[in-house]
Amino acid sequence: TRPTRGALSIAMAAARQKRECGLHGRPLKGVVVPTASATEAAVVEDIDVIAVSSLAEAVQFFAGEIDIPPTPPRVDEWFDRFATYDTDFSDVRGQEAAKRAICVAAAGGHNLAMVGPPGGGKTMLAKRIPTILPPLSAAESIETTRVYSALGLMQPGQPLMATRPFRAPHHTISEPGLVGGRSIPMPGEISLAHNGVLFLDELPEFQRRTLEVMRQPLEDGAVTISRAKSTSRFPADFMLVAALNPCPCGYRGDPRRACQCTGPQVDKYMGKISGPLLDRIDIHLEVPAVPFRELAASRGGTSSGQMREAVLAARARQAARFGSGNGREVRCNARMSSRQIREHCRMEPAAIELLRAAVADLGLSARAHDKVLRVGRTIADLDAAEVISCGHVSEAINYRLLDRSLWQ
Repeated sequence: TRPTRGALSIAMAAARQKRECGLHGRPLKGVVVPTASATEAAVVEDIDVIAVSSLAEAVQFFAGEIDIPPTPPRVDEWFDRFATYDTDFSDVRGQEAAKRAICVAAAGGHNLAMVGPPGGGKTMLAKRIPTILPPLSAAESIETTRVYSALGLMQPGQPLMATRPFRAPHHTISEPGLVGGRSIPMPGEISLAHNGVLFLDELPEFQRRTLEVMRQPLEDGAVTISRAKSTSRFPADFMLVAALNPCPCGYRGDPRRACQCTGPQVDKYMGKISGPLLDRIDIHLEVPAVPFRELAASRGGTSSGQMREAVLAARARQAARFGSGNGREVRCNARMSSRQIREHCRMEPAAIELLRAAVADLGLSARAHDKVLRVGRTIADLDAAEVISCGHVSEAINYRLLDRSLWQ
């Protein structure tokens, strides 16, 4: 027998049917799956999973000629084995200001855009973001595993996703490849990044139409694909991390290299990113080139462990604040509604005046204004503060880099 796609979803459907049949008739006992898919299906603990290595063995089992014990669930063992990362933020020399901004983004679940010249470490920073996010819960792990299983992307010997996914599609990707599609709807990259990080390197190089289709999933945390005969809905609750150069050559504003780009070229390059998409990115961060003295330093920088400790403390405050709501549960500040912003983002009078001046000077949209308040709330949570201070608002405003006509 060969591995089957969607073994986890099959087992979950069987468990649901078992509960329903138990109320109205003869209960379902279990499922028979290929040996290679048995450990994945066994994640569902309230149903028997029978592993068979051939069709003949399945026939013998159903005929009662052989007895095959159910595959035991070992979820805790799999988490202990696979819930580790091979990377750490201490590998990144310098960029402490960038690490601070990334810590804020991870603490509040905020989308992030990094702007800087080539070789500054944007990709290196992005790849380490999953290491500071909260560990996957059992429910999140099952949600993510179902997507990967449906596409046959589970690694051999690993029945469960135990770390947060990191997806980095190339800028030539098509719309169906990014959001999902085909004649029979299948998940795309945004669903493969569910409960993890979607990294879009060289953001302006993506087709503008391809980027625009992400706008609704960024708001809803899910994507709906409609076809003539059916409609499919896939999860897509991810943290968007984008990287881009400040101009086509990449060296605008770099003190060590001269930029060769003209003003119209820069405008055209940055104009590939629409304003509505930028409004959905909470934090805009500058990542400059790293000086030699920091590259040659013997002491490592801030580690993932230190950053994760601050992130978990801030997430705990948010969990206590929001509790369990109806519908799509609000778990972090980035998902606050307008009503929740008014309720939870209390500011000092000086902070209110600073924000009013920033909105007038930068021409922030209503959505960008709310983004500043959400980020300010997260910065206050990192400082264990109940009220958002002037310093918190100032730092949040500084993270709106792309609203300040960077290329002029």
